[in-house]
Amino acid sequence: MGEVLPQGDSKGGRGDAGGAGVSAGTAWAMVVANMVGIGVFTSAGFQVEAVPSGFGVLLLWLIGGLMALCGSLCYAELAAALPRSGGEYHFLSRIFHPLPGFLSGWVSATVGFSAPIALAAMAFADYLGGAIPGLPRAPLAVGLVVAAAAAHSFDLRFGAAVQGISTWLKVLLIAGLCAALFAAGGSQPVHFTPRAGDAALVFSAPFAISLVFVMYSYSGWNSAAYIAGEVRDPGRSLPLALVGGALAVTVLYVLVNSAFLVSAPMPAMAGKVEVALVASRHALGETGARIAAALIGVGLISTVSAMTWAGPRVSFAMGEDHRALRFLAWRNRAGLPIVALWVQTALALGMLLTSSFRSILLYVEFVLSVPLMMTVLGVIWLRWREPGLPRPFRVWGYPLTPLIFLGMEGWFIVALLLRQPRESIAGITTLLLGALVYVVAARRGRS
Repeated sequence: MGEVLPQGDSKGGRGDAGGAGVSAGTAWAMVVANMVGIGVFTSAGFQVEAVPSGFGVLLLWLIGGLMALCGSLCYAELAAALPRSGGEYHFLSRIFHPLPGFLSGWVSATVGFSAPIALAAMAFADYLGGAIPGLPRAPLAVGLVVAAAAAHSFDLRFGAAVQGISTWLKVLLIAGLCAALFAAGGSQPVHFTPRAGDAALVFSAPFAISLVFVMYSYSGWNSAAYIAGEVRDPGRSLPLALVGGALAVTVLYVLVNSAFLVSAPMPAMAGKVEVALVASRHALGETGARIAAALIGVGLISTVSAMTWAGPRVSFAMGEDHRALRFLAWRNRAGLPIVALWVQTALALGMLLTSSFRSILLYVEFVLSVPLMMTVLGVIWLRWREPGLPRPFRVWGYPLTPLIFLGMEGWFIVALLLRQPRESIAGITTLLLGALVYVVAARRGRS
């Protein structure tokens, strides 16, 4: 353990890492690793259950890709103009007021990263257990979470190397799985062009709810913004990482889900979490399915690693700015936010042992959508309030790009409120609790 880092520049100074060393390629790998995780290997089962149409399912993934691209473009402008680590916490505090910034940081620090880490670790254990029957699931998941935290506790360059290698390995594994499924000669009578009844499905409430699962799969497109202060040449590197990552993952997701749909009948996948295993079993047989499950399990390592890396930067920034949370801003001799890292790890381990997959996923997506929408709205607000602010990168297609994102996010937030009230109320409660913590922290800071 070492000293508390000095107070960061709340006006968005040129980084906070003191000799930033993360390259554009590593930042891109972090975006891809955060995005390509448990969602793409699990959510298709829920989609075909609600939207039993090949065209409808692929449209979901294309819409999700469009939203991720629009969001990435908006975040690229903000991250290049205000390059301090912390993501939405930094952006909202700087643009609007410390309260919305604190609420976004509260969400990220409590559930935004720890819950997806827990879910990805569960999937890792389930897929690896499917490949090698008899393996104990809980110790596998716990071991991965602890190992990822340890890897990011000692040296930034070591953590970056682990991230880059594991991400490329995962992309190659997924590409290989797609090639194997297509080569097996998908025999399912699925149609990727519009058919009778597809229009009604697309404009239905189940389609909007299914989009929540898709957006969970795309979540992570903003992850490079969390380490903005550690990136070399952020004005150039961050837009490349954010936009390039969103485009690459969109192409990958469309290919993966096309391979699933042509490999297994929709009724066999409907409602199943291990949808990749189901598709592989139908197309490749039991031995092929076990190999695919092992590869997917290995690929999920980079997802846990990426979220373990990004998440503590938010808690760390909160610790810099709020005296009552100053313990979160402690760093070790390597300059890494060690306390924030292990607090996040403890939360993830707690959720790992208690969480329910579907309800936690819906809850997390509702909570995360609020700061995402406010941050994209912040692009419009900042253009109006500070037109002279240096912007190394500007959103393509402004103002249509942020308006598309805001409209789509608003659509499925309303759908969640109407169709999933329990998870939505839990999300609202989380935000209200965060507001209470902010008031207490602000009073202690003044005292």
